[in-house]
Amino acid sequence: MKKITALLFLTILTAFASMGQLVDPVKWSYRVEQKGQEATLIFKATVDKGWHVYSQFIPDGGPIPTSFTFTPDNNFTLIGKVSEPKGEEIFDSNFDMKLKYFENTAEFKQKIKLTSNKAFKLKGVVESMACNDKNCTPPNAVDFEFSITGDASTEVVSPEAPTTTTEPESASVTTTTEVTTSNSKIPLPSSDLSKLEPACNNGGSIEAEDKSYLGIFIAGMLGGFLALLTPCVFPMIPMTVSFFTKRSPTRAKGIRNAFIYALSIISIYVTIGFFVTITLGSDALNDLASGAFFNLLFFIIFLLFGLSFLGAFEITLPNSWLNKADSASEKGGLIGIFFMAFTLSLVSFSCTGPIIGTLLVEAAKGSSYLGPIMGMTGFSFALAIPFAFFAAFPGWLNSLPKSGGWLNSVKVVFGLLELALALKFLSAVDLAYNWNILLRERYLAIWISIFGLMSLYLIGKIKFSHDSDLPYISSVRILFAIISFSFTFYMIPGLWGAPLNIITGYLPPQTKQEWNPEPEHFNNYDEGMAYAKSIGKPVMIDFTGWSCVNCRKMENTVWKDPKVKTHLSEDYVVISLFVDDKAELPSNEQYVSKFSGKKIKTTGNKWSDLEASVFNRNVQPYYVLLDNEGKMLAEPRSYTPNVEEYTKFLEEGLCRFKIRNNK
Repeated sequence: MKKITALLFLTILTAFASMGQLVDPVKWSYRVEQKGQEATLIFKATVDKGWHVYSQFIPDGGPIPTSFTFTPDNNFTLIGKVSEPKGEEIFDSNFDMKLKYFENTAEFKQKIKLTSNKAFKLKGVVESMACNDKNCTPPNAVDFEFSITGDASTEVVSPEAPTTTTEPESASVTTTTEVTTSNSKIPLPSSDLSKLEPACNNGGSIEAEDKSYLGIFIAGMLGGFLALLTPCVFPMIPMTVSFFTKRSPTRAKGIRNAFIYALSIISIYVTIGFFVTITLGSDALNDLASGAFFNLLFFIIFLLFGLSFLGAFEITLPNSWLNKADSASEKGGLIGIFFMAFTLSLVSFSCTGPIIGTLLVEAAKGSSYLGPIMGMTGFSFALAIPFAFFAAFPGWLNSLPKSGGWLNSVKVVFGLLELALALKFLSAVDLAYNWNILLRERYLAIWISIFGLMSLYLIGKIKFSHDSDLPYISSVRILFAIISFSFTFYMIPGLWGAPLNIITGYLPPQTKQEWNPEPEHFNNYDEGMAYAKSIGKPVMIDFTGWSCVNCRKMENTVWKDPKVKTHLSEDYVVISLFVDDKAELPSNEQYVSKFSGKKIKTTGNKWSDLEASVFNRNVQPYYVLLDNEGKMLAEPRSYTPNVEEYTKFLEEGLCRFKIRNNK
């Protein structure tokens, strides 16, 4: 009895140890509801606390969506697509898009029509990916099976049952093993930590972030203040306020009318934001953020706006619109004031249109339904302030600078900025389709040219057709020229690999660089280990994924730190293994995993199986330091955004490698 109790206790301990490392946060169960010749298949996902699974509808460039594949069978046909619950929606700054996900539990439903009266087994596979605020699991494919009864004249609900897959047993790990792959013997990694040299020990820890509508509102206000400086809007301030002051019998009434005018401006622009939101809807806003079509469309729009600002042509609305709005503004009372505000909006469109377009695109990318509305509220508020303010204090109008050539200079600077921003959208498409047209150096070369031209324009060395003579350079113009020149010179080292952290979010990644100073980088375990052995360096295995949020965070922040980058480029050979790589393995390299019992068909399956079978983990990112014999150098790490802690981790492994090799 004592032996049985001890064995049971050890089994429980082993199970808990396994659960603590190999993560399986999503459990699937199934039931079917039948009525007549129709049935509803119900898939229930039970998600561990702190984790979530993603919707079926994720834009390109996002995480792996949940998907359902049904094995074809002559006994049924599908009715429509799999439906899903409402779920939660958040904006993820790492993917630069809004994502829908599910926590706790979620039920997916698929209706089917039965085409025969005989009983049968309906089979298929559900694939999902789970994430928390630190890690993501690799895509996990689970087989499902429904028992469909033949005589379905009454409703039958089968009891919920656990998934047919079983938990893999805890991996038994040896220090070093060998496997024949690609006709060469490569040492597999080891998870044996018993012989780590204590002299090199270091510590470690972990953490995460978010964004609000306040930023969108402030960005809108900045856009509104910039619009005030355009030649279409600025001259309207004294003219409009003067009109209201003279038109009203008393100063108080003039101030009241000017405030109504300002409120009318706000209502018009907020209505535009509301219209964009309702017209496009939530799903379309996702497409704005990530879809190739929209990014290409916005590139063309921004290019046209930029050329318009530079004087190539004017973007104007039909004269009939202007005439009707102008005649309506002649009416008295509140209607006349509103239409005067509407006339301002139409007349100034050639200057405010590009700014509004930029704002709406960024606001739509940045959040959900409230994004464009908040952006336009900020924009119109800033645009309306001067009209109300100068109506209240008309004497201050005399302090405004006179309209003139400086307004066209503002327009030209805006045009050059629009051209620079246009490139960002073209780059998004280029990266998504791997065209490799806008590699990092080429992108930077264009930006350097644009801001270099802006600098020369500001000091009067370049002149456009609409510009007036520049007898002298004002102190304000000199200040902006210094900023522009400084920014231009700041970007130049980026041509040779400088990280340019200030603008890194607007540039293609450094991996998209013709001359790439990144660390020695492999995507194949065998090739990376063979190379490390040939040059006598240790290895960092980076278990990662194309759709892993925190993997990109680490690469774009921690890996770019000078000290970390030096270690990765000079001291280690980096082997990045993508667990969600869909490339199919050659038939002679496909196998059934001894660890999970699953068929390993793709490159991603292979690396996921390697991580699970050797390290008993299935989360990304996961970093393992090995010597070139496959032996562990330090306790592996997952998401570690603290640069200092990550540096200690790399130095700990390097220290042990040097001790073992007497270096």
